[in-house]
Amino acid sequence: MGTTHLEPVQEPKYWHLKTVLNEALDSEFAVGEVLPNERELAARFGVARATLRQALEQLELEGRLQRRRGVGTTVAPPRMGVSIGPAQGSWPGAAGDAWRTVGCVEAPAPAAVARLLGEDPDSAADAGTLVHTVRRVRMMHGQAVATELLYVPRTSVPGLPETLSPATHPRAVLRELNRLDLESEDRAVELGSARAEDAKQLERLPGAPVLVVTTRYVAAGRVVAVAVATYRADTCRLTFGDTGSMEITHHDGAEQRQAS
Repeated sequence: MGTTHLEPVQEPKYWHLKTVLNEALDSEFAVGEVLPNERELAARFGVARATLRQALEQLELEGRLQRRRGVGTTVAPPRMGVSIGPAQGSWPGAAGDAWRTVGCVEAPAPAAVARLLGEDPDSAADAGTLVHTVRRVRMMHGQAVATELLYVPRTSVPGLPETLSPATHPRAVLRELNRLDLESEDRAVELGSARAEDAKQLERLPGAPVLVVTTRYVAAGRVVAVAVATYRADTCRLTFGDTGSMEITHHDGAEQRQAS
């Protein structure tokens, strides 16, 4: 077999500028410091403002920069570990769970969730199969680092009262879920786009890149609940410890912690 010579690929100008800017951030700017405006930066590096914007957007996506309304573009602080959801082997809402509930509704499960629950989406829609959808949020130092939708079918929590107030509904669902014997759980992680409501909670624009962590909870030989958690992709990173647990890291002033 002959040797194949690959044609050299020229690096895009904005990508090279991103590398130069990255080095400047390390050597010339402190955490939280506001960068000069686009006009000044473009003049300094001798590039068009469109090229500069591409480089800045890439650095923001990689978590090196933060853009804040009324402040400007600042150097992002170091990352700090935030473990994904509840500890392995425990239900959402168990003791030590760092999430807090912000509401709960009863509605048909989305088609993708119905499939994860082992139901046929078309049949479930026709039958009007309802699930309790608990919305939760995880706060850290006053900022939302993730949002979650926890889907619990009626059949998984048959002990719920027929009538529940908005205040007691989510707590009652979590309480009944924790009465079950958890057999196993599995998680999947993928890159997604922020939906309008999640984007609002995370202070991002709709369609912004996010990390989506989907967890299925199994009891009595079947999937009894599905959680879909959304994390900001520009400030979060996944790490895997020796035990197989995962950790989300989020920008904050504290030092980074390792997964356990």
